[in-house]
Amino acid sequence: MSGHEGEQGPTTVPAGDFGPPEDGLQRLWTPHRMVYIGGQDKPADGSVAQCPFCRIPAGDDESGLVVARGAECYAVLNLYPYNSGHLMVLPYRHVSGYVDLTGSETAELAAMTQTAVRTLTAVYGPAGFNIGMNQGEVAGAGIAAHLHQHVVPRWLGDANFLPVVGQTKALPELLSSTRARLAAAWPAAGTGSRHDGAR
Repeated sequence: MSGHEGEQGPTTVPAGDFGPPEDGLQRLWTPHRMVYIGGQDKPADGSVAQCPFCRIPAGDDESGLVVARGAECYAVLNLYPYNSGHLMVLPYRHVSGYVDLTGSETAELAAMTQTAVRTLTAVYGPAGFNIGMNQGEVAGAGIAAHLHQHVVPRWLGDANFLPVVGQTKALPELLSSTRARLAAAWPAAGTGSRHDGAR
């Protein structure tokens, strides 16, 4: 017998047995966030082959969470949203710098961003927005190799105790439902028109 007499195999502990049993707190488990925290979805490098923003337009809108497609840019939901309705507007072309966009890409990115704000306002009625882009990893860009502009709807009091104390964001709607609602409300004519299929 080994030096571990009476050793048994691993045991399973019921989920209810975790955590302090009498602290009076409810727990909101968000295991899907571990993928983001662990960097599982981050590209291995900045190449086109590794870029999820280059792969998404080749698929269908529903599985790729694409809300709208334009001639040179598209709008897609953020897979790890800060708030419900958090989307990104980005060029199809694999480019990292805002100053590297062509004139027509710049114009369509701006027009689609305006349409995103109007659509989010019509669907969700937020009190305000955060709009912006992070240039480079040092500035907080999760995928620095492919430019993307964030459009985040905000409501009064939406930064409650969960993100402040528990590093957890409560989202009231599934991404598939958010995509369907925004895609249905996106204007069908003009710059940034909606298409139901792949590009």
